[in-house]
Amino acid sequence: MAIALHTPSFFRLSRARLIGGALILVALLSGCASPITARVSSFQQWPADAAGASFGFLAPADHTRELEQASYASLVATELAKQGLQAAASGQPARILVDMSVSSQLEHRSYSRPVYQDQYINRPGFRDAAGRIYPGYWMPDPFGPRYIGNQQSMETVQVSSLRLRLLDTQGPAGSSPRTVFESSATQEGRPSPLSPVVPYLVRAVFEDFPGANGRVQVVRFKADTGEVIRK
Repeated sequence: MAIALHTPSFFRLSRARLIGGALILVALLSGCASPITARVSSFQQWPADAAGASFGFLAPADHTRELEQASYASLVATELAKQGLQAAASGQPARILVDMSVSSQLEHRSYSRPVYQDQYINRPGFRDAAGRIYPGYWMPDPFGPRYIGNQQSMETVQVSSLRLRLLDTQGPAGSSPRTVFESSATQEGRPSPLSPVVPYLVRAVFEDFPGANGRVQVVRFKADTGEVIRK
């Protein structure tokens, strides 16, 4: 059976307003430090004798993004090398074939958020025993803004995804390569370029590789250093 291999070139001023502003500021500051989270599901029948096996990449279906795909493939190649595999020499058959794809899409989601409103109470005027008159006045409710209901809002979320399959060509003569590892990783966040997200998705897929069959896990990375958060 003829298999097309692709070897890539490898080796981004009211009280309520004050309270609302403070909450927005806290959210922005905490957002800067929020971890990068990837959700991963994996299935595997990894061969016990795969150590030292050669690997090569199947030609990508999309030929309009060859340089971009090569960049992502180099990330996968680095992780495979960490697992003891080695890139097949140019023109030589590889035992492990790598089939990968990356994508992103925007989703518009609605959510409900609570709404609070300033409340004021009236302090009526009065006359004291000496006949002095004190006018009434309005003052903020000491209990603060009151909950008045929920408001439906919309947000745009970017869902970035990586799908990876590893196929083993070693088998009976004439047999097709069999899938020995397949995994998908997704990350959700604000709309942004895909390329800075892919390295995290690749690392998440290979976290504790090959792992248990049917494993679902959440992998978190520190936003400032890129380190895996282990707890």
